Amino acid sequence: MTEMAPNEMAPTDLALRVRGVSKAFGAPVLSGLDLDVAAGSLVALLGPSGCGKTTLLRLVAGFERSDAGTIEVGGQLVSGPGRHVVPERRRVGIVPQEGALFPHLSVHDNVAFGLARGERRGTRPDEVLELVGLAGLGRRMPHELSGGQQQRVALARALAPKPSLVLLDEPFSALDAGLRATVRAEVRASLRAAGASAVLVTHDQQEALSVADVVAVVRDGRVVQAADPWSVYAQPADLGVATFVGETIVLPGHAADGAVTSPLGALTTESTAYGDVAVVVRPEQLEFEPADLPSVAAVVSHREFYGHDALLRLDLGGGVSATARTPGHPLPEIGATVKVGVRGPVVVFPVA
Repeated sequence: MTEMAPNEMAPTDLALRVRGVSKAFGAPVLSGLDLDVAAGSLVALLGPSGCGKTTLLRLVAGFERSDAGTIEVGGQLVSGPGRHVVPERRRVGIVPQEGALFPHLSVHDNVAFGLARGERRGTRPDEVLELVGLAGLGRRMPHELSGGQQQRVALARALAPKPSLVLLDEPFSALDAGLRATVRAEVRASLRAAGASAVLVTHDQQEALSVADVVAVVRDGRVVQAADPWSVYAQPADLGVATFVGETIVLPGHAADGAVTSPLGALTTESTAYGDVAVVVRPEQLEFEPADLPSVAAVVSHREFYGHDALLRLDLGGGVSATARTPGHPLPEIGATVKVGVRGPVVVFPVA
């Protein structure tokens, strides 16, 4: 009997299992990518444009054929050597970027479109409309809905056939910033209520961290880290992940015995690295005039006020600067000298 690695789930516990998938369109796009999506979870694929996120979704949906590797949906092999299951037989629901509703069909008929003919006149369309918070709107036409409501109709249409997996391809990118946070919270709540498994493609770090159970960071056609949002943010796998996920301050330093010397003074780290390192500090770790922390002098060279908080650019001397996130009031004046310390351990990565 084959033993599984400690963190590896049995295929029957997975809504999606991707192993060694590669795809090239002339140049390689995906290069031996692995990904697991646990049943009932939402995994965010996070990465810059062109890293292969949408290509992976198209391979999982069956719109493209992979060059190598295997894809299992709900425990069933849908793509592999000599096997390619057509999209309509994969039990995968899709929510595209802008909803893509049929303008000539009512909300009810849009939701019913993906159902078998015998189910279209049943109760399922109304059930999923209620699930996504649109009960009673079935007779409306798409143009009578707001952008956020249209996205929820697209989700209801994807959920109606009870798919094994829902794929969301940057579904909030067309919404304005004020609406985006509300709609994604509503969509997340609807997925949870349905017990659905989902993969969300996004390049928005805030979006991925706020809605996903697992954030899978994609770079150069591979998943370089897949973990819960806190771990990806606080314990990045490498310097590339650290600088891509959230705001970072990267400073030169020297590590030894759990301590780091840096332009921000003596810092602590949980790393066992020794020697020259890149020190990663999050802006919210910086504190002004701390009474219980070692501190160094810095000059405020720039500030940006956002109401609830502010960003301050600090000159640490020797051509080194850092950005601090601090409560919005009171703020030191530009040109003022302040004492600044670092709260908590920092992440370091060895420098070759």
